[in-house]
Amino acid sequence: MDIDPDDVFRDDEDPENELFQERDSTKEMLVYLVDASPKMFSTTCPSEDQKDVTHFQVAVSCIAQSLRTQIINRSYDEVAICFFNTRERKNLQDSNNVYVFNVPEREELDRPTARLIKEFDSIEESFSKEIGSKYGILPGFRDNSLYNALWVAQALLRKGSAKTAEKRILLFTNEDDPFGNIKGMTKMDMTRTTLQRAKDAQDLGISIELLPLTRPDDEFNVSLFYADLLGLEGTNLTQFKALVGERFEDMKDQLRKRMFRKRKIRRLKFIITDAISIEVNTYALVRPTNPGTITWLDSVTNLPLKTDRSFICADTGALVQGTPKLFQTYKNESIMFSTDELSEIKRVSTGPLRLLGFKPLSCLKDYHNLKPSTFVFPSDEEVVGSTCIFIALHRSMLRLKRCPLSF
Repeated sequence: MDIDPDDVFRDDEDPENELFQERDSTKEMLVYLVDASPKMFSTTCPSEDQKDVTHFQVAVSCIAQSLRTQIINRSYDEVAICFFNTRERKNLQDSNNVYVFNVPEREELDRPTARLIKEFDSIEESFSKEIGSKYGILPGFRDNSLYNALWVAQALLRKGSAKTAEKRILLFTNEDDPFGNIKGMTKMDMTRTTLQRAKDAQDLGISIELLPLTRPDDEFNVSLFYADLLGLEGTNLTQFKALVGERFEDMKDQLRKRMFRKRKIRRLKFIITDAISIEVNTYALVRPTNPGTITWLDSVTNLPLKTDRSFICADTGALVQGTPKLFQTYKNESIMFSTDELSEIKRVSTGPLRLLGFKPLSCLKDYHNLKPSTFVFPSDEEVVGSTCIFIALHRSMLRLKRCPLSF
């Protein structure tokens, strides 16, 4: 099989390209955690068409829209939908006041399906009958629905490693003080255990994000509880408070931004000198969005089909056994290549990024850019101090008008 020279180093369609194709190593596992307390159904706010809708309807509408977008653009990500403060319970831990919504023939944390989206769209009609709303944190009782919900969400995200997938919990609620009705030592104990549960999840690489639901005349006071749960303090807390109203007014856009957050393509060790090395992450800022993988279905049973590909010899018509070899003609001679050898040719370097030296900025020309550039950003996750060193290096290059050469 002849090799197309233009295809050897092509990045966009290359399924084995490690730098720009978002593979399973960057897939996302996401749990939607929705408060289903009576307050979510009794509090109303104006919608886009000026009709009053409940906060529960706002949350369901936002999630349904994000699922539709996700099944088209990022069909290999996995999601789960979990309600807390419910009358019924349905979860592997058998925890009170927590209900994991799912459809048949699908795991609780799995890729979104058309049936999941269809049934979730109509969940408001059957919610009160099949799931029900109930306060899970009441005076005189030790039940803690928020603690249970975080525990169930953490268990849903147990599969896979934080190094091979991004794990997140998106929390929808309009209750800024979930333990406001509890007094004394009971409140302190429930607050402490809930914060510890959240910290345990974060220590396992699970990020927790809050989407507060508010009314124009009723501000969501994140300082009462959720600032401690999210680890917000100082400038971060001030910025979060300023965005609370905006988050609700444009909730769908906010959720869309969170769904399409920048994902690092690769983590690299950047060797500056023999004695100094830092950690950097690489990001592809602009890349084409490809539709999800096509699944062929049987025309009678509508079940997925397994596809096989076979090669037939053009001369004899016989079925080619084994993996066909590729060749490139050079000086009237066919140079044979195996699939592994082609993969090795494309992989210029698998090791760390090493700084070789510097050149004047005037030496950097537009035509030197052969393919979409990669954005490099420092990270302190593994090597503390990487950001400070990277900033110092960057400022020095700007001051001296130099560009780095690395390999």
